Amino acid sequence: MSELGIAITFGSAAVLTLEFLRRRRSRFAAYGWAGLAVLLVAEWLMFRRVWPVNIYFTPIAWTSYILIADAMVLATRGESRLHDRPREFARTALLSIALWLIFELYNVRLANWTYVGLPMTWVASLVGYGWSFATILPAIFETADLIEAFAWFRQSQPVRFSPAAENAMVVFGAACLLIPIVIPRSVAVYLFLLVWVGFVFLLDPINHRLGWESLLQDLAQGRRSRFYSLLISGWICGWLWEYWNYWAGAKWHYIFPIFQSHKIFEMPVPGYLGFLPFALECFVMYTTAASILDHRKRRQEQHELPGFSSGYKAGG
Repeated sequence: MSELGIAITFGSAAVLTLEFLRRRRSRFAAYGWAGLAVLLVAEWLMFRRVWPVNIYFTPIAWTSYILIADAMVLATRGESRLHDRPREFARTALLSIALWLIFELYNVRLANWTYVGLPMTWVASLVGYGWSFATILPAIFETADLIEAFAWFRQSQPVRFSPAAENAMVVFGAACLLIPIVIPRSVAVYLFLLVWVGFVFLLDPINHRLGWESLLQDLAQGRRSRFYSLLISGWICGWLWEYWNYWAGAKWHYIFPIFQSHKIFEMPVPGYLGFLPFALECFVMYTTAASILDHRKRRQEQHELPGFSSGYKAGG
C-alpha cells in the first residue's frame, strides 16, 4: 500500500505548495531555497544508501522541511518563527527533545515502536535521536503557521465551557495518562491512544485557568484557526514522517499488536488518525512547559532587581 501513501503524501504537499503560491506576498527566503536543495540532494543520496545520509536522513529531511516551511510562512505572512524569533525557535527545538522523551518513557512500558538501523556507537545514536526529536515540534508548528496564514478559517461563535466541564476534562486527561501505567501491561499495549489525547485534556484547561495560551481560550474567543490548523498540520506531518521514515536507513517500526497486516509505509492504517490529536498535544504541552519557564524567568528577574525583598507582596 506504499503507492497509496505516496499519493496522499505528495497530494498533501501539493495542496500546501499551490496554496502558498496563491497567497505568497514576498520573495522566498534564501534559507528556504537552501533547505529545498539539501532535501533533494539528501533524497538522492538516501536512495543510493550513501552513508551517513541514509542513517541520518530523517533529521536531515525534517531540518530541510522546517527551513522550507518557515520561508513559506515568511513569504506569506511577513514574519515567521525562525526569521523573527530565533531564540524562541531554539527553545522550541530544545523543549521538543524533552517533551518527546515523555512519550519515549511511555513506550518503554507500552512497546508500540522500536528503532532499527541505528549508528554503531552510542554517541552517534544520541546525535541522531536528539537531532530527530528536536525537529518534531518545530515541524508541527511551522506547518500550522503556514496553514493559518492561508486564512482558511473564519471567526465563529464563541464556545465556552463551564468550570465543572473543565474540571472533568482534567480528570479525564489524568485518567488517560494513568490507566496505561497502572493496568496490566498485556492490556496497556492496546491503549497508547489514551496517551495521544491525555495531555490535551489534562493541560489545556489548566493553561486556560492560568491565563496562558490555550485551545479553550481560542474557542471562547471564537477563534478556530489554530485548532484546525494544528489538526491539518498533524495530518500532513504524519504522512511526511512515515514517508521519509519508510526509506531511511535508521528508522522506527511499529510493533503494537493490532492492525499489523494493514500498513501504509510502516504505520498501520488507523494510526494516521493519531497524528491529529498529537499535534494538539504538542501545542498544549509546549505551552505549559514554555509558560513555566517564562514564569520562573520573571521571578528570577524580580529577585535580581536592586532592593528587591523576598517578602514583598503585590499591593503590600
